[in-house]
Amino acid sequence: MPTRLKRPAIWRPLALTVALLGFQGYLGFSAIGGQFGIESRTQILIDIDQLKAKSAALQAEIDAYAHRVTLMDTRRLDPDIVTERARRLLNMANADDMLVMVDPHTGEPLSGKFTELAPDELSRIIQATPTL
Repeated sequence: MPTRLKRPAIWRPLALTVALLGFQGYLGFSAIGGQFGIESRTQILIDIDQLKAKSAALQAEIDAYAHRVTLMDTRRLDPDIVTERARRLLNMANADDMLVMVDPHTGEPLSGKFTELAPDELSRIIQATPTL
């Protein structure tokens, strides 16, 4: 009885080789041009610098708020700060205070903007700005 030898199928090793080469190509593309690849490194470094600058600005703001909180500590309240805040909240002033009227839109002093204000114009500006 003759035995017939089967020739090994070429499709399985070929398919495995093609799949592995495709996967290796994908990994190579990701290493060079992917989101975290070599070409994206410069953009990542720029983003890191921007975030560090933003973090420093936020830290400075946090430090400013922390300083303001320590100024309002009950064990060491500064009477000048307390009276200044109270007068600002109540829209009141002492006779010794120097008041500078400021245009709310531009931030410029009103005395430098107009030579002389009409009384109705001054009252309109005062009534339009609730913080004066």
